[in-house]
Amino acid sequence: MARISVLSLAMALACYGGPAAPISDIVGTWGGDNAGLIATDTSAHVHIGCTLGDTKGPIKPDADGRFDVTGLYNVDAYPVDRGIVHPARFRGQIVGRSMTLTVALTDTARQLGPVTLTYGKEPKMGPCPICRTRKS
Repeated sequence: MARISVLSLAMALACYGGPAAPISDIVGTWGGDNAGLIATDTSAHVHIGCTLGDTKGPIKPDADGRFDVTGLYNVDAYPVDRGIVHPARFRGQIVGRSMTLTVALTDTARQLGPVTLTYGKEPKMGPCPICRTRKS
């Protein structure tokens, strides 16, 4: 009986490949409920509800998957875009194919999120439209 237990444990360990390599290149579409992120190798475009914004650079997570990127954010984008943008910080963490994202406006202390996004998932935006590609 002991041999069977040891053999079973050895087979289980042989099949275990260790933790998945962290995602280091944040590109593509990340979607969630009422939130989405479209990332390229140079920046990211974000929607949380009827708001939107852009990072000033790429999202580069550290070894623990955490990131903190500056950018601009518009909290009055829909239904009437007043064109008022705020400096913002896009912060979060990536674990596997899941991203937790918070946007903090640095001039008003307003915070959006946290929201949870999944890599490759289409954003579900409800009544608010979402850009299908990053705005130029």
